[in-house]
Amino acid sequence: MQLTVLTDNCAGAGFLAEHGLSYLIDDKGQKVLFDTGHTDVFLKNAIKLEIDIQKEVNTVVLSHGHWDHGNGLSHLKGKQLITHPMAFMERFRGNDNSYIGLGLTKDEIVDRYDLITTREPYKIADNIYYLGEIPRQTEFESKTTPFVDKSRQPDYVPDDSAICMVQNDELIVISGCAHSGICNTILHAQKVTGISKVKAVIGGFHLKANNKQTKETIHFLKNQNIENVFPSHCTELDALAAFWKEFNISQVKTGAIVKF
Repeated sequence: MQLTVLTDNCAGAGFLAEHGLSYLIDDKGQKVLFDTGHTDVFLKNAIKLEIDIQKEVNTVVLSHGHWDHGNGLSHLKGKQLITHPMAFMERFRGNDNSYIGLGLTKDEIVDRYDLITTREPYKIADNIYYLGEIPRQTEFESKTTPFVDKSRQPDYVPDDSAICMVQNDELIVISGCAHSGICNTILHAQKVTGISKVKAVIGGFHLKANNKQTKETIHFLKNQNIENVFPSHCTELDALAAFWKEFNISQVKTGAIVKF
């Protein structure tokens, strides 16, 4: 199993970067594109890696309906797209009312993709699962939100989801932004698969400071004995520093290939 970073906030040598996330997951030739960033950067970086996304990938998973994870969908077509049914809602930043939803409407998506929407977990391949809607179980995650819907009601991003892979009875958990909480995401992956041991977790953790949530998250991951931790994208510097201190992490950069 391997994961290729096609889009992330930090550029690897010779690769482009943007505020967004796109990973290519490969399990013995079964390839799944997880998110697309917000431009065609994921395709340009794929070309540098001699990967033809249009030819090699049949399934795309959208982690949630934010522009920086899904606006790149406009650069692909003719593929299966798996996401939560609420990924197409209109959503905004609460402080300035700027739009942060998808650039394509649901009707436009249906014209381009074979769309599957589900709140329930969905088995993509023998060892790859879309987790569906993630229950909010922990007492320290997903308690506040900077986002609102079109009625100016709080938007806790109910469509937030993730992927998990199974390898040798261990889990690899891959998050887009973890608006539902990365610990909640891990707990749900364990429930969906019936596997408790987590080998690695990678993706956006949506942690903005070295605050209570970050400290509790680190405590949770250490209690789970998760040694391979790769926070990226929406995990900001103060939180990254805390993870570096506890896990000696390396920065996730575009063009990187992580093998499990």
